[in-house]
Amino acid sequence: MKYSELNNRLTITDLNSFNIEEILECGQCFRFEKIDDLEYKIVAMGKVLNIKQNGSKVEMYPCTVADFENIWFNYFDMSTDYNSIKQELANSDDIMKKAVEYADGIRLLNQEPYECLLSFIISQNNNIPRIKGIISRMAEKYGKKVGDDYLFPTLEELNVATEEDLFALRMGFRAKYIRDCLDKLSSGEVDLSITDTLSTDELLKLLLKIKGVGQKVADCSMLFSMGRREVFPTDVWVKRVMEHLYFNGEDTNIKVIHAFAKEKWGDLAGYAQQYLFYYARSLKIGTDKEKK
Repeated sequence: MKYSELNNRLTITDLNSFNIEEILECGQCFRFEKIDDLEYKIVAMGKVLNIKQNGSKVEMYPCTVADFENIWFNYFDMSTDYNSIKQELANSDDIMKKAVEYADGIRLLNQEPYECLLSFIISQNNNIPRIKGIISRMAEKYGKKVGDDYLFPTLEELNVATEEDLFALRMGFRAKYIRDCLDKLSSGEVDLSITDTLSTDELLKLLLKIKGVGQKVADCSMLFSMGRREVFPTDVWVKRVMEHLYFNGEDTNIKVIHAFAKEKWGDLAGYAQQYLFYYARSLKIGTDKEKK
């Protein structure tokens, strides 16, 4: 990978294992807008970034070399050797080999933990258009405006909102969960600044203190923003996909699925989940059962 900047536009060449559509459309984030094929606008990390891809060439703007090295390099997980990960996963079985080959440009993002946690609380029993709508309304009401866009509100900015205020944003029952999350973050009962010092089990217990945060929301937060690549988020849809692909279509307890993923893919289970999710959703695998 090589990169250079001209007039606040960063150009990356020779970039492999990177497909911006697969990265953004695989369910791990919500603050993006599709402009054209392989062209998106992202609102993340307190920035608004336009990104356009043509093969192994990617352009980011507005973006300086400092922005890329200090923010986006880590956000897009550029230091990780995805070729090795894909090879190891592909060797595990033919199903995974097909999944990796189908979407070999997926990368796991390193999102901001606070934003990621709140976003996945909002995602519960929800579809992506509605999730994006709720977060957009929240940002417009409480976040800072940058150009035509609004940043995700900080804890201090959002903390002024009552449960009723949040409910007015049409987030439904999730309003009381967001309010409880804000309370626990503000009081320090849940301290996201110490997550790097905790084991994954300890981190899970910490996140579960928040009302409305169950295993799936905690796993998504840990996988997509806290570097816990070994977790395997399993919602109703992923459960059905796993049952279809690995358990002969039989109803299977989520704990059994988690144990299976841990045994089969170990520290790469989170990567495996994303490849499988995108592959199965795109090809409508497992849709013999009603999706949530």
